[in-house]
Amino acid sequence: MIDYSIRSGAPIEVIENLQELEDEGEIYEGLEDIWPDYPSQEDFFFNEDEY
Repeated sequence: MIDYSIRSGAPIEVIENLQELEDEGEIYEGLEDIWPDYPSQEDFFFNEDEY
């Protein structure tokens, strides 16, 4: 994931955060394990019927 973030031009802060996660040796099942406050579709305020 670190290699991909470097190749795709991710900000240095993202790369540093990924390196910190990798050093801990934990296995993450999904984005929610890394970022528990990740915005879900319910967090966005728009009416789907309009689109």
